[in-house]
This record gives sequence, C-alpha cells and structure tokens, in this order.
Amino acid sequence: MSPLEAETMTAIAIDGGKGPASALRPERLPIPQPKPGEILIRVRAAGVNRPDIIQRMGMYPPPPGAPTTMGLEVAGEVAIGAGRWKSGDRVCALLGGGGYAAYAVCDARHALPVPDGFSFAEAAGLPETVFTVYANVFEHGSLKAGETLLLHGATSGIGATAIQMAKAAGARVIATARGAGKARAALALGADVAVDATSEDFAEVAKADGGVDVVLDMVGGDYFPKNLDAIRTGGRIVYIASQAGGEVTLPIFRIMMKRAVITGSTLRPRDADEKARLAAEVERVVWPWIAAGKIKPTIDKTFPLEEAAAAHAHLEGGSHVGKVILLAG
Repeated sequence: MSPLEAETMTAIAIDGGKGPASALRPERLPIPQPKPGEILIRVRAAGVNRPDIIQRMGMYPPPPGAPTTMGLEVAGEVAIGAGRWKSGDRVCALLGGGGYAAYAVCDARHALPVPDGFSFAEAAGLPETVFTVYANVFEHGSLKAGETLLLHGATSGIGATAIQMAKAAGARVIATARGAGKARAALALGADVAVDATSEDFAEVAKADGGVDVVLDMVGGDYFPKNLDAIRTGGRIVYIASQAGGEVTLPIFRIMMKRAVITGSTLRPRDADEKARLAAEVERVVWPWIAAGKIKPTIDKTFPLEEAAAAHAHLEGGSHVGKVILLAG
C-alpha cells in the first residue's frame, strides 16, 4: 500500500504529553502528507538525541509548524519526491521533529544522499550530529587546520563525530570524558589526547599541551573558568548545551586579556533557509570526508522503533559510546 493510500502509521507518542522514558509508547497516527517543496520519507532508521529526552521531559517544545512527536534525524527511502529527490532515493535528513515514526516529512533541501556503503542505521546518525558540529566548530568556532580543539563529552554522538571531523580538517583534538574507559574510547575514536575528567584537570592538561584554540562544550557550569584558562589568546568557546548548569560568572577582564570569543547556538529553531544553507555546506565539505573514509559512524546500540522507551533509558544511563538508533523496519 502506498503512503497515499494508507491512512495511519506507527509512531512514538509520549503518554500524558511528558514524563520519564517509560512514558514513550507506540500508537497509530496519521501519515503526514508533504507540502510543496517537502518530501515524504519511508523511515528505516532514526537517531536518538539528547534534545529528544529534553522534549520528552517537557522542556524543549518543537518550533512552530513542526510535528509534536520526537525525532530530529532519519534515514530511509523517498516515498513522495520534490526538488532534487525522486521516489526510491536513499536519503538521510534533518527534521524539526517527527522522526520516531514509519514516515516523516521534511523540506527537500534538508535531505542529503545516504553515503555509499552506509546502512540506513549508520546514515540516520549523521544529520543532527554533523550539522551541529559543522555549524558550531567550523562556522561559529572557526576551527582551522593546525589548530587545537578541546572537546567535552567525547563519547557522545556529538563528541564521536566532532573528533573525526576535526581530525579530517587537519586539527588536533584534546577530548574529555568521564571515566578511564571512556577516555580510552576517545583515543580509539581518533583524539590526540584524552582526559579522564573524573581524575584529571583538563585545563592543566590543555595548557601543558600548549593551549587550545576552540572549545566545544555541552557541559557548562564550572567548566567555564577552566575553558577560559585552557584557551590561547584569540580562543573561541562554543556552547551547545549546559548539562551541568546554564549560569556562569563572566570575568570580563580575563576575556579582554585573552581576546576570547564566547558563543553558542541551537540547531532546531533555525529557519528553513538557514538549514538549507547549512545542508549545502555539509554536503560540500563533510560528505567528501565521509567518501574518503575519514568519518565513520559510531553506533553504540540499535533498538526497534517500538522500543523507544528502552532506547531513551539507555541514552540517559550514559554508558553509550556514539549513537543510539531506532530501527523502523
């Protein structure tokens, strides 16, 4: 049955609108129909990301016009085409929401071809992480070949991707992780230096290494003064989350002395044209790195779509290295 003939699909909803991982459950929802300029994707795999958890907890509402269900990245086949895409094309795509489902719609400009040799599970782990890293490390952070990136949360999906992208660009990487095992995993992912943040002072390690040019921080809180200590003159600190606290004391004189730039961004609320611009840049710069084998997917674990609750619980447990993926058949 074609998506035009079918009426409903399996999708993941939140019982009560918000709650713990156990509140996630499959239900039947109408199949979305694409508007002009949009494509309908038969979802084969969907990435699970921390913003999904925050949305599930009721603290990250979808932007206006986006589906109320979760899921910011998918891979699958085009069911209804538009723009450059025709039915049957293998794509991965950045979404405003709705990826935890058998079908999803997106702006045709926000989809990219599944790289040669990649499974749908591997491709589904690319859009949210690659777009985020490219925008924040290379655009906002202006990381260049020969510079050093200090990366926190090295074994997260973002972290694993950032290590590989920075190395592909010719940069040096100092990565922090919580625990000796995760620090070893960061080295296996390609980091030049790995710091166990539970037993080492990452700022002292960074300074002993000569300092860093860019910091990608998803921790916040008391990491800020150490980040400022670790950067060289002209360094950039880029925030993408604040898991340990969103308020910091700003030592203005130290920022002036170091000529530091402190910035950050979110991806989901950006408008459609900006996401399209970013998608084109990612395809131009990052897809050749993937084709050259410089970036490889790091899949920690996969779950059937119907077991989204277990996938969320696994991600919240913090033991993962790389991406957690839902398989939609």
